[in-house]
Amino acid sequence: MSDPTRDAAFALLTAVLDRHRPLEEALDALPGLDARDRAAGHRLAAAVLRRLGSLDAVLEPFLTKAPPDAVRHVLRLGAAGLLLLGTPAHAAVATAVALARARGLAPFAGLVNAVLRRVAAAGPAALEGLDGPRLDTPPWLWTAWGKQARAIADAHQIEAPLDLSLKPDAAAPPGGVCLPTGTWRYPAGTRVTDLPGFAEGDFWVQDAAAALPAKLLGATPGMHVADLCAAPGGKTAQLAAAGAVVTAVERDAGRLARLRDNFARLRLDASFVQADAAAWRSDEVFEGVLLDAPCSATGTIRRHPDVPYLKRARDIAPLIAQQDALLDAAFAKLRPGGRLVYAVCSLQAEEGFNRIDAALHRLKLRVDPVRPDEVPGLEAAITPLGLLRTTPALWPEHGGMDGFFVARLAHAAG
Repeated sequence: MSDPTRDAAFALLTAVLDRHRPLEEALDALPGLDARDRAAGHRLAAAVLRRLGSLDAVLEPFLTKAPPDAVRHVLRLGAAGLLLLGTPAHAAVATAVALARARGLAPFAGLVNAVLRRVAAAGPAALEGLDGPRLDTPPWLWTAWGKQARAIADAHQIEAPLDLSLKPDAAAPPGGVCLPTGTWRYPAGTRVTDLPGFAEGDFWVQDAAAALPAKLLGATPGMHVADLCAAPGGKTAQLAAAGAVVTAVERDAGRLARLRDNFARLRLDASFVQADAAAWRSDEVFEGVLLDAPCSATGTIRRHPDVPYLKRARDIAPLIAQQDALLDAAFAKLRPGGRLVYAVCSLQAEEGFNRIDAALHRLKLRVDPVRPDEVPGLEAAITPLGLLRTTPALWPEHGGMDGFFVARLAHAAG
C-alpha cells in the first residue's frame, strides 16, 4: 500500500537533489496531502538531507554497483527510518519496497529489500566510526569555515528546535523555554499551528539569531524605519510590534503576498512596497534602515538542510555584488545621524566582515558597536570591532542557533 509520508519524502528528495529546488518550495508544490502527512514527509526528507553523506557511506558496502538516482533515494529514505528515526525494521523495509514499486522501480524492489535488511541487521551501530560531520558537509563549506568547521558541522547533525518571537503583550504558549535574548524555544517537531495563540496572532516563527538584527536597530514608537528585502517578515513584525512606522520593501510578489498574510494574522501595521530595494526610490529618508540582504544562507543549514545541495562556492561572487549594491541603496535612504543594520544569515566571511570593511571605506558610515547588555548570553559573539557573529555552535546547552552576521552602522554625518 502507498504510504503518503514516504511518497512525499521521495518527491521532496527528488526535487532538491535532482532538480535543485528549495525544500520549502517543493513542499508547497506537493498536491493533496493533509497537514500531518506533509509535516511527516518534510521531516523524513530533512533527516536524509541532514545526514546524506553518512547514509550513503552506510549503504555503499551493500551495493555492488551504483543504482539509479531514484533507487538511491528510496534506499536513503529506508536507511534514515532505520538509523535516525527509529522506524521498526519490518515497517521501514516494507514501505521502502512498496515505494520502489509505486515509483516504477519494481525491477529494483529485491535490491531495496536485501540492502535495507542488511542495514537493519547492522542497526544504529552502522553509523559508529563514521565521521558524520565531515561526511555530511560539502568540502567547500568545510574549508571556508576553517577552525570552526567541526563545531558548526556538529551542530548541523541535530534537528533544530522551534523558536518563536512574541508580541509585547502576548503570553507564551505552554511547553517552551525563554532564552536569554527573549526568544521562546520549543522542542523540535512542534507544530506551530497547534500552539494556543497562533490564530490570534500572538507570535511568529523566528530563530533566536534571526531576532537579533531588528532588536539591535533599536526601533522606538513612532520611529520611521525602512525594512529592505523584508519577506518573510519576522524582522518587519518585530519593528512594527515595537511601534515603529515601517515601510517594508520586497521584490518578489509571491513573498510579499505571504508577508501581507502574516501581518494580517499578527494584526500589525506596515506599508508594503513591491520593488527591488537596490533600485527603489523614495522621497523619505529614514531614521533607521534594516537590510537583511539576500545571501548564501549557509547559517541556516540546521533548519534548511537542503542548502548545501543548492549552493556552490561560485554562487558567492554574484551575491556579494548584490549585497554591495543594497548597502549603497540603504545608505542613500538613511538620514544623517540615522542607524543602519546590515545582516546576512551566512557563515561566509565574504558576505559578512568583508562587505562591512568595504562599505566603511566606500560610504560615510561608522560602526555603532553592539554592547554585551544588548545580547545577553552572547557576549562571545561580539567581535573586537563591535560586530556580531553567531554560529550554530553557540548555545549548545540551549539547542544552538542559526549563523548570522550583524553590523550596526551609523551615518557618519550625524
